[in-house]
Amino acid sequence: MKVSIDMGSGPGGKPAELDLEELLATRLLVQGNSGSGKSHLLRRLLEQSAPWVQQAVIDPEGDFVTLADRFGHVVVEAADHTEAALQRIASRVREHRVSVVLNLEGLDSEAQMRAAASFLGGLFDADRDLWYPMLVVVDEAQLFAPAAAGEVSDEARKVSLGAMTNLMCRGRKRGLAGVIATQRLAKLAKNVAAEASNFLMGRTFLDIDMARAADLLGMERRQAEMFRDLERGHFVALGPAMARRPLPVRIGDVETAPRAGSPKLLPLPDTPEDARALIMVPGEPEPSALPAIPRRPPAPPPMSTTEVLMQLARSRPAAAPAESEPEGDPEERDRRLDAILREVLADPDAAFRTVAVLYQDFLVRCRIHAVGGRPPDMPDFRRRLAAARAGVAAGADDTPEWERATAAASGLPDDIQGVFLLLARAALDGAPCPSDHVIARACGSRSAGRARRLLSYLEQRDVLVTRSDRGGRRIVTLPGLGWETAPGDPNAADPDAEGDALAAAG
Repeated sequence: MKVSIDMGSGPGGKPAELDLEELLATRLLVQGNSGSGKSHLLRRLLEQSAPWVQQAVIDPEGDFVTLADRFGHVVVEAADHTEAALQRIASRVREHRVSVVLNLEGLDSEAQMRAAASFLGGLFDADRDLWYPMLVVVDEAQLFAPAAAGEVSDEARKVSLGAMTNLMCRGRKRGLAGVIATQRLAKLAKNVAAEASNFLMGRTFLDIDMARAADLLGMERRQAEMFRDLERGHFVALGPAMARRPLPVRIGDVETAPRAGSPKLLPLPDTPEDARALIMVPGEPEPSALPAIPRRPPAPPPMSTTEVLMQLARSRPAAAPAESEPEGDPEERDRRLDAILREVLADPDAAFRTVAVLYQDFLVRCRIHAVGGRPPDMPDFRRRLAAARAGVAAGADDTPEWERATAAASGLPDDIQGVFLLLARAALDGAPCPSDHVIARACGSRSAGRARRLLSYLEQRDVLVTRSDRGGRRIVTLPGLGWETAPGDPNAADPDAEGDALAAAG
């Protein structure tokens, strides 16, 4: 079914229509300086398409929350939820096909990036059965997919950029159609901008931005000057969803308005006679006299390198044996390390954090508990983490059977070892095969679809064999070990996840 969205008027007053079905397949990029009408354009698109397609708006300034009153969007206040909760909310959004506005207002730049990445990740990781068409609008996209590193941490930038790349590069097959708006193309990561096939270019002044906009629209460089003369709300459109040739478009009116409009000029009030007294009201009593600020003596001239080395040699104390806390009994130390790791994993969100973050938390807890000796390095921590996620009790890894399992897992990628050991633990104990949700949790995800894809990946590489009994329950065989799990329901819920949800609700 073809649905045409009225975006406004084109040359000669003709309607400027946008093919919604084509837009869902080809994505859209909007560029314009501040005040050019980008938010107005996005609002027009959201209002016109609201009856036809599910929508999700990443709103850094809280401009689009008013859509809730007119069109029933659910406003999600990012400041009130953790990253894990936002990921769960996004999954439910796809399940129930509800249009939402993720309000990031009030968060700093890094928190906005992390919250948006978690929410987009939840939309992206939804099960295949929930891949319904969805319009995902990201305003001020340069904040979430910056072309260069800024003041935020590298980890936050990497996570946010990865989520935006997934949206624009791989989201189409999952029903996600990205619509991104940016003030400057030069500030937006190229691999994100390059995936859009439809463009709406508004007013811009810098030569580099005008030249890039002209290149994207297939215009000659001498025509790039026209972008300086565009009025507010006027754009040049190009793409299969709107026009095969550059088309001037004037965006039409909207039904809703942002919570706070642009500041308006107002005449100043009459100056009161006591204006000076009003602004010079004394505050808290001040000390009668400020303490004198001591003058610092002039800094001595810097010493030469030779003088510094001689001074260090004279002041160096006699060599003494290095003081370090004794390790004590190795078995007792291992038990303490396992107990600390269980403390780390007891956090409901620990299953969905990166290994690097968990390792830092583990090292801090080792210092708090005064564990003697050198702490485990990263490879040793990964091995312990995989065993802990597999549900291995303390001391179980000393048995010959489990040593075979760990040796077989060592040849697998780090993020898969935990899943293999989880299945090996169940097979060794004769327990039922873990469900998709339990397997997903072991690899740091909430997506049951990811768990199924991971099992298929392992089966293609002859690591395991899956089959079903007459009741549809799954059985996993590990040929390299000669072990087999008992039948288990692949669709059973994760009891740990249910406990987390009940705790969050309480």
